[in-house]
Amino acid sequence: MKVFGQRKRAAAAIAAAGTLLALAACTPASTGTPAAGSASTPAASPQSSTTAPPSPSAEPGTSATVGALVPGFPQTLLPLMPGAKVVSSSFDKTTVPATVALVGSISAPAANVLAFYTKGLGAHGFKAVPGDAVGTVPSKDFLRGDNETVNISIMETGGVSTFTIGANVAAESVK
Repeated sequence: MKVFGQRKRAAAAIAAAGTLLALAACTPASTGTPAAGSASTPAASPQSSTTAPPSPSAEPGTSATVGALVPGFPQTLLPLMPGAKVVSSSFDKTTVPATVALVGSISAPAANVLAFYTKGLGAHGFKAVPGDAVGTVPSKDFLRGDNETVNISIMETGGVSTFTIGANVAAESVK
């Protein structure tokens, strides 16, 4: 069981990193802020968007966005912690089980983030898997039934916790 939990955590961490990289690739490189010493007119400043345009290869039922929850995000199962801001979110209901990801940030200790989501997931029947970290990174895995999993990983810097939640859940859970 110990090796299984470590592999699950490593796989979830890799999936979360992949989600972050994919979302970063969708984020505009320029914020529209002129460089120091350069002049800019309002017409010359591009507007940034919080929603990435759909990829030509995206499957119907798959969505990702930056700065907001995607339409259809299962907020009952994975609510945004009060006071937290959405960095990015994604939802793929074409897979079985469905895949959900949320990256958020909050001015709170990592332990508070883990406590909030541990309580909420427990109320939905998820059981915490032994282990509270991968190396020095706070990380917790949860399991419900045979194939529903949730991983929460948190990086805390300067009093701000940035958390990544990756979930593979049954279609009934995301309605």
